[in-house]
Amino acid sequence: MILENITMAEFKKHLKKTRTIIFPFGTVEEHGNHLPLNTDTLIVYEILKRVVKKTKVFLAPPVYYGVCTTTSQHPGTIGITPATLRRLSYDIVRDAYRKGLRNFLLITGHGGGLHSSAMKEAAENLVEELDGIKLAVICPYDILYKELSELAETPNDSHAGEIETSLVLALAPELVKGRSKEEYPKLPKPFIVKNKVKYWRGGVWGNPEKASREKGERAIKFIVDKIVEIIDQAERGKIK
Repeated sequence: MILENITMAEFKKHLKKTRTIIFPFGTVEEHGNHLPLNTDTLIVYEILKRVVKKTKVFLAPPVYYGVCTTTSQHPGTIGITPATLRRLSYDIVRDAYRKGLRNFLLITGHGGGLHSSAMKEAAENLVEELDGIKLAVICPYDILYKELSELAETPNDSHAGEIETSLVLALAPELVKGRSKEEYPKLPKPFIVKNKVKYWRGGVWGNPEKASREKGERAIKFIVDKIVEIIDQAERGKIK
């Protein structure tokens, strides 16, 4: 059930069938010169639309902004602070709880460390505060790391690389503008540097040239099946 497309009467009626809602989180962030700035949001929201066709759960509109660190200075990236994301995650779940929902999946298409940590911090506070709540914070790239790594031909594939490009080819091929060259960030770890573009000019982590629509469809199936499994756990499992 796509939340943004229904009336309040339809919401009340559907609430009798499920108390589960998914909140997608994405970014406005560079993804090389070949993928759109909404790549993270596009991937997670379109895949979750396939999930709701297999389940009865509510799917909320995506949160388009996230915490971007390594890409923060690249053209087109528009980010928010961890504090803002914590507050936003907290507020939307808390208010949805007031409307009768009890099972919450916060699913992010962006794998940034500070981004995920902010969502998890909000979740920790929510499970302490709200009775009867089940809450999961999920990044598909983390929970399916093995499966997606085996699907990719590129070792250490990541941002705007083989898998993300394959996913966009499967979901919105018209938005893929050629292919950026294979590239990997050369940040001088463990140092935190201000001029990140100097060490990662193209904003690609992997080899987009190895992407294909077929790989994208296989990756989508992995993600859809896993999210459906987690929904089943939330609705039927004894999680405290």
